[in-house]
Amino acid sequence: MSDRPPAVAVGRSSLAGARRELLTVRGRDPVGPYTLLRLARGGLDPGTPGQFFMVEAPGRVLPRPFSLCLAPPGELAFLIEPIGAGTRALCACDVGERLHVLGPLGTGFRLDVGNPLLVGGGIGVAPFPYLAEHLGRAPAVLGFRTSAHAAAASLVPGAEVVLEPTLVTEALPVGRFDVLACGPEPMLRAVAGIAPGAQLAWEAPMACGYGACYGCVVRIGGHYRRLCVDGPVLHAAPDAEGAP
Repeated sequence: MSDRPPAVAVGRSSLAGARRELLTVRGRDPVGPYTLLRLARGGLDPGTPGQFFMVEAPGRVLPRPFSLCLAPPGELAFLIEPIGAGTRALCACDVGERLHVLGPLGTGFRLDVGNPLLVGGGIGVAPFPYLAEHLGRAPAVLGFRTSAHAAAASLVPGAEVVLEPTLVTEALPVGRFDVLACGPEPMLRAVAGIAPGAQLAWEAPMACGYGACYGCVVRIGGHYRRLCVDGPVLHAAPDAEGAP
């Protein structure tokens, strides 16, 4: 185990503020290979950027966790990559179809930062449009596998885009920034080494979303964390160890 301080949650976390409602699909817009699924908001609070919602996929037993991408008036919008049966079912939903949604859940980004820089990889761009709306056009560096996937950068005004094989960490600007990052685990660990104290939004499979099943436990900085309640946004130790 590491003797460094444990990763700590940042932002707002409140299960008490979460609700479960049956929401109506208003639209599904293609964004490159991704789909922006737009739902009527109902009585759900959009929460703090970086928090997530458990969305029940048609015909599937377990819901899927998604960070909120956009919150226009009366809507909640989620950016989804169709990579499995559940996400493909959600991306194929028809307008008017109804889905159970629980949220907001988990811990979001802390917004009281002086010089923010958003750093994202792939579908990790998902929470940034809503986050940038709160921060006010923060600079962003976003990495994608292909130019088709990079279409998602259009949701974050002014974002700089890098494509593989260039790493997003190779394109970070010089200077002192308050880094807020979301993306694949190797990218987050690299960002933690470059920018100690960065706010990192981690990902893991979830079954419940509120700490009961322990299905989203990961090892970060030598400590085990349930991402659904301790995260998904954490300050990770710069020597964070790999998940077992």
